[in-house]
This record gives sequence, structure tokens and C-alpha cells, in this order.
Amino acid sequence: MAYESDIQWFPGHMTKTRRMIEADLKLVDAVAEIVDCRIPESSRNPLINEIVSGKPGIMLLNKCDYADDNVTAQWKRFYEGLGKRVIICDCRSGKGVNRFLPVLKEELSELLEKRRAKGNIGKALRVMVVGIPNVGKSSFINRMAGSRKTKVEDRPGVTRGKQWVTIDKEVELLDMPGVLWPKFDDKQAALKLAFTGAIRDNVTDAEGLAYELGIYLAENYPERLKERYNLDSLDGNILELIAKKRGMMLSGGVPDTERAAAALLDEYRSGKIGRISLERPAAS
Repeated sequence: MAYESDIQWFPGHMTKTRRMIEADLKLVDAVAEIVDCRIPESSRNPLINEIVSGKPGIMLLNKCDYADDNVTAQWKRFYEGLGKRVIICDCRSGKGVNRFLPVLKEELSELLEKRRAKGNIGKALRVMVVGIPNVGKSSFINRMAGSRKTKVEDRPGVTRGKQWVTIDKEVELLDMPGVLWPKFDDKQAALKLAFTGAIRDNVTDAEGLAYELGIYLAENYPERLKERYNLDSLDGNILELIAKKRGMMLSGGVPDTERAAAALLDEYRSGKIGRISLERPAAS
């Protein structure tokens, strides 16, 4: 990926949210960290990871319906090798979400046993839910709650503030605002976040972004790219090839690469090109 445009996002609520997480951490028994399993490392905010590292935690590899199954399995083994509890899920469809409560209770079995010994049986387990924008925190909470308790939109930054959501008598979830880190020192991570829509398109060069995505897909998932756009060959500018095949032409027979870029980004993000992962564990 050679796209060199600096992608930086400086949300004004960054410092406020960090303080909020640090203050509220003492109120919870565990942390549920949700990441996009197409880009697990790039969608993990190292700031949040550092803050919550002292609490029992569960990692949810979300959006598995959009990711390469084989690569997702590699990531699960990778994180389990680091001692993490991992659940592969898709919060929109509900796949795998029902495993959360059993895994949570297993993770907190020692705490539950201590409470039983003290006769403190009715106290609910409290779990902080963290993750960057657009990884599926609200979808997860809605699935757990069984109703649309929080507003869900497929764009970053919709969930504002924090809120407690009661799942049942045994579990309460604390939904925290989605937070990106202040500066993307890793340009590759920034690109991957932009590909998936975690960064608003209006702060990126959408056409340059789509061009880079096209290069990645041509190198790693060529058959899926050919099939989606009915391409015989991937030689040349991917956006021009897509524009010509889709009849996206400007006057004078010039391919409308801007429209092709919008189509490629949208169809990747919606899963229409197929199950595609953008990063793999380093050892793989």
C-alpha cells in the first residue's frame, strides 16, 4: 500500500473519554473489548488496552460474516496464545453472541464463588464494553439486551456518552463511547481503518483510498475481485477497469474513477465482494 496521504483524526472528546474510562473502571468486574476481525490489531486502541489491562477481559472478534474464516481462526489462536478469552461473533446477525455470558461467568468464576461464600448472590456482574467507532459495540449490546437499547448506525461516532444497559438480573453492561487514538503513527493501520469505514470518508481521499484497496484485493483476493466486477484480467488501474465494466464513463469516453471508487469501498464494506480480511497474525 503506497497511499501516503496522512490520515489523522483528533476527536475533541479523546481526553475526556480516557478520564471517564479510568474513573469508571473501578465500577466494573470485567471488560469486553470488541474489535473488527478483518483488522484485529488495527482496530484495537492501544490507549484503551493500556488502561483496562488490569481487569479480566474478553475479546470479541466481531464482523466475522465479513472476514475470511481461515484468517479469523488464525487470529483466535493468536490471541488465545497471549492468554486472552476470545469469541468469534457477528453482532448484527447474532452469530456467536450467545457464548458471551457463559464465557464471562467462566472468566469470573472465582469472583462469583467469593460472592456466593459471602451470601452476596444477587449482585450483578458489571462489564465495561470498549472499542473504537464502528466495530459493533451498540449492535453487541442490543443483541445482549434483546432490543434496540442503543442507536445503531453503520458510520463512526454515532454512540455518544456512556450508558448502563441491564441484560438480566445477573449482568449489566456499561457502554463507553468509541475512541480512536489521537494520531495514527502507523499509516498502514490508518489505511485499514479507513477501508472499513472506522474513519469518516470526508477526512480521507476516497479515490486514493479505493485505489489502494483495489491493489490489496488484486494481490490477496483476485478471484473474488474478478467475480464481483466480471473482470477477465486485473492488469491496469483497478478503478478504471471497474468503471469500464460498470459503464461508469465521463464525456469523451473517460472512465469515471470517482464513481468506481465509491462503488468499490461501499461493496467491500457491505461484504458484497466476499469475506475478506485485511491483516493476518505476524506468525502466519
